[in-house]
Amino acid sequence: MVATSKQTHTNGTDIQAALEGQLAELRREVAKLNKSLAARGAEVFDEAVDHADDAYRTASATAARAMRHLRSQAQSVSETARENPRATTAVVAVVGALALLAGMALARSHSGRDSYW
Repeated sequence: MVATSKQTHTNGTDIQAALEGQLAELRREVAKLNKSLAARGAEVFDEAVDHADDAYRTASATAARAMRHLRSQAQSVSETARENPRATTAVVAVVGALALLAGMALARSHSGRDSYW
C-alpha cells in the first residue's frame, strides 16, 4: 500500500507539473495574443486617422473652391447691380411684390382655420 500511495503522489505531482506547464504556455499565448491585438488596434486606429485626415482635406479643398466660386458670383452680381441701378431697383420691387402676393395667398388659404395671431 505504501508503494501505491507513493505512486499516486508521484502521478499527482507529475499531473500538477504538467498542468502548471500548460498553464504557463497558455499565459504566454495570451500575452502574445494581447500584443498582437494591441498592434492591430494601433494599425486600425492609424488607418482611421489617415482616412479622416484625407476626408478633411478633401472637404476643405471642396469648400475652398465653392467659396471662391460664390465670391466670384457675388462680385459679378454686385458689379451688375452697380452698373444698372434702375434694373436692380425694378428686380427688387418685383421680387418684393411677388413675396407680398404669396404671403397674402397663404394667409387667405389659412383664413378658415383657427389662428393664434
